[in-house]
This record gives sequence, C-alpha cells and structure tokens, in this order.
Amino acid sequence: MTPDTENQLATLIDLTGTVPLIAPLRECVRHFTALKIEHRADARILLTQPVARAGQKTRTWLLEPAEIAALAARFADEESLAG
Repeated sequence: MTPDTENQLATLIDLTGTVPLIAPLRECVRHFTALKIEHRADARILLTQPVARAGQKTRTWLLEPAEIAALAARFADEESLAG
C-alpha cells in the first residue's frame, strides 16, 4: 500500500454488533489491534478506494483480518524505527 492509501478514510466493521469506526486507515488498524482476539476474527475494514491485492488481478475494497494484522505489524515496525 502506498502512503496515499494508508491515509484514505476507511470503515472498521466488527460483525459482533459494535458501532463501525470511520477514520483514516491507520486509525482503523490501531483500533483493530485493541479488539479482543475473538472479535478480531469478525472484523473487516471497508476502504473508500480499492487497492491491489498480491496475487490477484482485481482490486479489493475489503481487508480481511489477516491483512489487517499484517498492516498492524508493519505500522508498528515503522513506528519503532521512527521513534
């Protein structure tokens, strides 16, 4: 993902019934990491602009829990290197 993609608005949806969070993608990912582990499996992020997905010809609007967790790890690595 590019920095432009990381700053786009997104919606964190937790299928357990909590109120969706509309915020920049980084903020949605941060809130995802605060969810209980059992709720993370039911969480998705809906993007406002589709992004390319590795190994697929089409772009996607929806990020799955494994993709969100990978983004969270990447963002944490970036923050640890910056600070």
